[in-house]
This record gives sequence, structure tokens and C-alpha cells, in this order.
Amino acid sequence: IASRALKEIRQRLDYIQSVGLSYLTLDRPSSTLSGGESQRIALVSSLGNNLVGSMYILDEPSIGLHPRDTQRLLSVLKKLRDLGNTVIVVEHDEDIIRAADQLIDIGPLAGKQGGEVVYQGPVTGGDNSSLTLKYLSERNFKRIPPARRSWKYSIEVVGAMQNNLKNINVRFPLKCLTAVTGVSGSGKSSLVGEILYPALNRHIHQLGSKPGLFKELRGDLGRISSVEYVDQNRIGKSTRSNPVTYLKVYDDIRKLFSEQPYAKMNNYGHSHFSFNIDGGRCPECQGEGVIKIEMQFMADVTITCEACDGKRFQPDILEVKFQGKNISDVLSMSVDEAIDFFSAQNDPTAKRIADRLQPLKDVGLSYISLGQSSSTLSGGESQRIKLASFLGKESSSGSILFIFDEPTTGLHFQDIEKLLKSFDALIEKGHSVIVVEHNLDIIRAADWIIDLGPDAGDKGGELVFEGTPEMLALHPELPTGAALAGNFRN
Repeated sequence: IASRALKEIRQRLDYIQSVGLSYLTLDRPSSTLSGGESQRIALVSSLGNNLVGSMYILDEPSIGLHPRDTQRLLSVLKKLRDLGNTVIVVEHDEDIIRAADQLIDIGPLAGKQGGEVVYQGPVTGGDNSSLTLKYLSERNFKRIPPARRSWKYSIEVVGAMQNNLKNINVRFPLKCLTAVTGVSGSGKSSLVGEILYPALNRHIHQLGSKPGLFKELRGDLGRISSVEYVDQNRIGKSTRSNPVTYLKVYDDIRKLFSEQPYAKMNNYGHSHFSFNIDGGRCPECQGEGVIKIEMQFMADVTITCEACDGKRFQPDILEVKFQGKNISDVLSMSVDEAIDFFSAQNDPTAKRIADRLQPLKDVGLSYISLGQSSSTLSGGESQRIKLASFLGKESSSGSILFIFDEPTTGLHFQDIEKLLKSFDALIEKGHSVIVVEHNLDIIRAADWIIDLGPDAGDKGGELVFEGTPEMLALHPELPTGAALAGNFRN
């Protein structure tokens, strides 16, 4: 009687394993799953139904996947296709792009400079207008530094035992780029996010959350003045928060407008150009530019404020202009447009604004609007805005340890190049960078690799390798080594 049920159970479990989720426990609450994990669980459910003639649309299903697991995911997607379904994948992963039967490339760039279909056809096409095809054909995104940075000082976590970590000792070099690698579920987040960061934070600032299980934190702790965990959480707590308020550039923009003749004549100070306090902001929408209508049994509806027409400020404030632009016009500019506009002026404050916006362009965010609400930014965009804020700060005598958790999420090959240059800029200022990452471009560019494994869950949690990418490529028995060996061979 149970044979049919057992067959179905085994089949579903095989599907879970094939999408790279073998490390999950069956009683894991769905609320604790990441977006990529939830998407792959839904994919397993669809596979089990054996539907034919359906269209599946997946948005970056490779997020959080090791290259080994990406190959397993590809086999699942191909199986869906072979059953007679249509599979559409929005993706940046090289392996998935190369495996596609048809490529639709949107561009040519981002924001206002994008939105066009620049290429549609086989991946082997030779269209020069497609940045994606250019990177795939020229392989110029395979950035291998001419020399690895040597390191002398380090911080060591002794006896890490949180979750599946098996009493391991791990050294984290200082003043270089360190990549923490391993298959999904091998213990990377447990080591870096649950032990290293909170333990260092408590050591330096004497506050913060309690770290996971470990014995000792030792090494050159005195050479780190601060630790920053740069995650993908939203910037700011208010919907009025935006890139320029987070980077404190808006203070200079308000100062610039308050110094204009019309503002002085009407006694408009800095506060009149703020949408966080009363004075100059629209009283109807409280400076948000939109009004939210709460629907009792449906999702809330957001409409443009009729009083200010979405411009956030009162008409009198909008009469104040700098070189023909009012405050709303400036907030509507993209980062690229704003840099061009302010750098062309003779006013020293305007020049300073352009200089302070440059880090946003350096991290690949030249397309976002200055006044874009933080609630509309993706996790990757929020993370890069945080990175830009550190790049824009004046060099200090202190040395900061930066920890990034999968910063390449949602990034094109070209954006990864810019991200690596940003990491280089931080290290040149005397800081240290640790990246938890699956992306081979980042791993290849790292000075030092800490590889956990050999597998996921109970079969992981061990330090299987530490050294340079070239050394790891000599170990094809390890999943990360096998992925790197293939890359270096090409």
C-alpha cells in the first residue's frame, strides 16, 4: 500500500537534492528560508506535478548557489524544458546564460540608458552591441591580479562550533581580500556572520549580540579599530530615505539651495529643503510625493500626491532655483546626470556635491535617482550604497574590517569589475575585506581563500582548504577547487 507513497517521497527528495537544497532539514520553517531557497522549493513542487505546456519564470534562481549546485539546477531546468514547458530565467550567472537556447539581452546600460532589447538569439552570436556577449566572448571579465597581496597580520577564530562547524580554527588575514567559500550549507554564514562579526564587534565596542559557539578570538586584534558587516538590508528606516540622505550629500544640496538669492530673500533656511520636517515639504504627503491608501481586504494602493504633483515640496520652495533647476529637479536626476550638472558649475559647494556622488558611480550605481526611495532599491543596490558611503569617507588612522555577504547578487559581469575596484580602493586605504561568496570572478581575484566543506549540513563544517586561488585550483576533489580548475584551464 505504501509503495506508491514511498516512490513519490523519494522522487520529491531527489528533486530537493538536485536543486542544491540537500542541506535543509525537513522541519525547517519556511520563514527562515532565503529568497533563492524559497524559489527553488517552489520549483521542486512544480517538478513533482509533472505539468506540461506551462511557462515557468524564474528570477535569479542561482542566488546563493555554489557552481557545483548551479549545474544541478541546470539539469532540473532542462528537464522542465524537455517535458514540454517553456522556461524563462532572469539571470547573471555565466553557466546558466551559456546553457540557454535563446538569449534576450536588455540594455545597452542601466536606468535611463537601458530598456532596449540589444540582442536576441543564440548565446554564440557575435553582436558587438551586447555587453553580455562581449564579456562571454572576450572573457575579459576573468580578472586575475598580477600578484596576490602578501599578509603579515591576521585574526584567528579558535574552536568554532556553531551549527555544523566542527571545532575548527580559522585565520582571517588583514589588509587583503579574503574570500570565504564552500557549497551552500557548508557553514560559511555560521563562521563569519554568527561568530567572527559579533565576536569582533563585542571585543572592539563592548556591545552587540552574543556570538555563536567558539573558544577564543586571538591574533592581531589591536590592528582593527572597527568592524562593519555590509549586508543587503534596506538603507534608512523611513520611506523618505534615499541615496543622497544616506551618504549625507543632501546636507550640501540643501545648503546650496538655501544660499540662492530667492531663498535668502524669503528667509528659507536648510530645514525648508528637508522632506523630513515641516516648513517646506508638502503638508499633504509629508514630503513623500505619494499618498498611501489603506485597503481593508487588499494590498495598499499608492497614488501620486495631487497637492504637489509628486514633487514633495510646496510651490514657494520650488521657486528657488540653482542654474535653472529646483530641488525636485535635482532629486529626479540620475547619479550620472547630477555629477555632470554639479561638476560643470563654478560654485565650490556644487563641486563638492559632484565629488561626493562619485563613489555611487564607482560602485556601478550611476543609473539610480538621487531621490529614489530606499524602499524601491534592491538588496544589492542597498549594499553597494553602503559600500559607496565608506568609499566616500576621508581616510582615517583607523583600520576597518569589512565583511560582505554575497555582494555580487544581482550583478552583471561589468558591475562585478566595478565592485572589485571598490574593494581594491578600501584595501589601499589600509582596510581589510572579507567576502562570503560563490562567484568565481570574486574568488579568482581574492588574495586568500578559506574553503569550508567538503559538503553541506552534517557533511560540512570543516576547514578543507586555506591558501591562494592557484593553490585551490590544484585540488579538483574539492567542489570549489574543481570549479576554479576549470576556469584557470580555460
